[in-house]
Amino acid sequence: MNACTDLPQTINYFAPELSWLSFNDRVLQEAKDKNNPIIERMRFLGIFSNNLDEFFRVRVADVKRRILLNKLPDTNFDEDEILLTQIQQKVLQLGKKFNQIHQQILEDLTEHNIHVSRPEELTEFHINWLRTFFFDKVLQHIAPIMLNESKDYSDHINDTMTYLFVEMLGDKSHYAMLEVPTDRVPRFVILPPEKTRRHKTIVLLDDIILFFIRDVFSSFFSFNEIQAHAIKLTRDAEYNLDDELEEGILDKMSKGLKQRIYAEPVRLVYDQTMPDSMLKVMKKRLGVTHHDALIPGGRYRNFRDFIGFPNIGRQYLENKKLPALQSSAFNNHASVFDAITQQDILLYYPYHTFNHLLEYVRQAAFDPKVTQIKVNIYRVASKSRLISALINAAKNGKKITVMVELKARFDEQNNIEWAKVLSAAGIKVIFGIPALKVHSKLCIIHRREKGQIVKYAHIGTGNFHEKTAKIYTDFSLFTKHTGICDESDNVFKFIESSYKPFVFDHLMISPVNAREVLKNLINQEITHVENGHSGKITVKINNLVDKELVDCLYLAARKGVKIRIIVRGMCSLVPGLSNFSDNIRVISIVDRFLEHPRVMIFGNNGEEKVYISSADWMTRNLDHRVEVGVPIYDEKLKQLIIDIIELQFKDRTKARIIDSEQKNNYVKRGNRKKIRSQIAIYDHLKKWEHNYNNE
Repeated sequence: MNACTDLPQTINYFAPELSWLSFNDRVLQEAKDKNNPIIERMRFLGIFSNNLDEFFRVRVADVKRRILLNKLPDTNFDEDEILLTQIQQKVLQLGKKFNQIHQQILEDLTEHNIHVSRPEELTEFHINWLRTFFFDKVLQHIAPIMLNESKDYSDHINDTMTYLFVEMLGDKSHYAMLEVPTDRVPRFVILPPEKTRRHKTIVLLDDIILFFIRDVFSSFFSFNEIQAHAIKLTRDAEYNLDDELEEGILDKMSKGLKQRIYAEPVRLVYDQTMPDSMLKVMKKRLGVTHHDALIPGGRYRNFRDFIGFPNIGRQYLENKKLPALQSSAFNNHASVFDAITQQDILLYYPYHTFNHLLEYVRQAAFDPKVTQIKVNIYRVASKSRLISALINAAKNGKKITVMVELKARFDEQNNIEWAKVLSAAGIKVIFGIPALKVHSKLCIIHRREKGQIVKYAHIGTGNFHEKTAKIYTDFSLFTKHTGICDESDNVFKFIESSYKPFVFDHLMISPVNAREVLKNLINQEITHVENGHSGKITVKINNLVDKELVDCLYLAARKGVKIRIIVRGMCSLVPGLSNFSDNIRVISIVDRFLEHPRVMIFGNNGEEKVYISSADWMTRNLDHRVEVGVPIYDEKLKQLIIDIIELQFKDRTKARIIDSEQKNNYVKRGNRKKIRSQIAIYDHLKKWEHNYNNE
């Protein structure tokens, strides 16, 4: 039976791009929510802005590319034009909401004696201080680009930075662009206190430059008036690699990144107070077309910097820290290998400390019994302790293989540098399969025990990244299960020799068997219902947009399977449609930690099957990436995952309902206990670890 074909011809789907914007609207809800600490609300505005930057660089750029290729057969030019218009309309709506929330946060900050001020609002004492600061610390980093009519200057713009577009009017008009040097000078300048005032003041670097803009140009140009407004250009993040090139993959990737620097613009955001005449000149100089999103905004660009907005007030103005938990399973044994030999171990970051994973590799680096370590890297920290441990292992004579994914979007340059460092240390570095990104999270260790090689495996849902492990929720499984370890080892062999056949009986591997395994698991739940039993499917995912799997869920729901989904971002599935998807409930949770793990629970007639995976339910993850999903066989760990997911479905504080209209309404509390799942999960794990110690 094919679980995805017996459906009506007309099926409803959310456009992934519009669904994604609905997700970012949920981020704005967190910025607006006065129950959140005020500093965290400002930081959520930064998260919103960072998300939107990536959305335009990737999703909108893809829509625009399809429009530009409309002359090709089988392209939906009209649909894409309509979609692009809908995106622009929604972005403008969100922009207005963003500006209103930002203004409210500024007003709320003043109640806590924190002022974000412009120089013209300051006392003479602070203006004099800023003048010294500008000439001593800032001016040396300002290098204006003078503009003329005969050249397109968009290639001169780094789309990670904010620029000021400058107009000088006099006998002759002059135009210039200058980069706000936030990579060399702090964006948020904290002013020294005044004895007579209680409040603390922050001034943005942008405003300091604007205040002294006349001093930048007056020595070289004669003008009667000068004004400047902030702008930001966003480019298409895709780039092409010519497979026919003879140079190495590192050189190809470097060329590809240079292509991105000069890629087509897809969005230009500008200060909405910019005069129309100045806007017209700017569009011409930067080569902006009608296919590009020209978006009026507030005074500030690159709001993503506000993720790091400083707390210069009391501690309660930001989230109270949750101390990372220690794993009793690891701590009760002398070595990580003794611990994993005793039982499978599951960690859930950031509730558990990431140090256990680093210790797993650190101990392997000098353990005389360890002969080999294999790891695949997608994203790692800029100062990675994992990399240091691998280099140390190589010095100790271990055979080290590191699969580095050079096409990890926006981490390419970092990974190129790490590949060079690892190679220089004598480590075998492989770059995977040209047509597939390697997105799995594996670390396999070979250890000689009683004269035989025994394997240990780490399989996770998140990256080996010390920084994101403190803000992303992710599972890590450590196991000595022979079948799982052998198959995990074979993933590396598949990456190096993808033409060879490999059979995976335990693991769910993209692009080998993941799609078919998922379809079969959904089919099994339909079969249970048809045989008079209950059918249940629970999925926690970042993005659900693969139409075949969405259709499978639609059909399962129509057959009577009860389906629950937690989705963070894009969701093409439309829940709650009468006589179609009313057996499907979808929620989304946005809170202090980014929900990142992928979990699948199938009822299996009362004997649940539980999987964790690195793969979203997207076509790219199922067919065009190497991904690994692993079944949880240990009954205690299986129940722990189920308990965590159940707590999320009980959330009455941060859970939103995904409905057919994408309203983002909060799940109603009713007369039930007010549960905030991320805090409840922390408390549950803390108790779980305590009970483990006392068993």
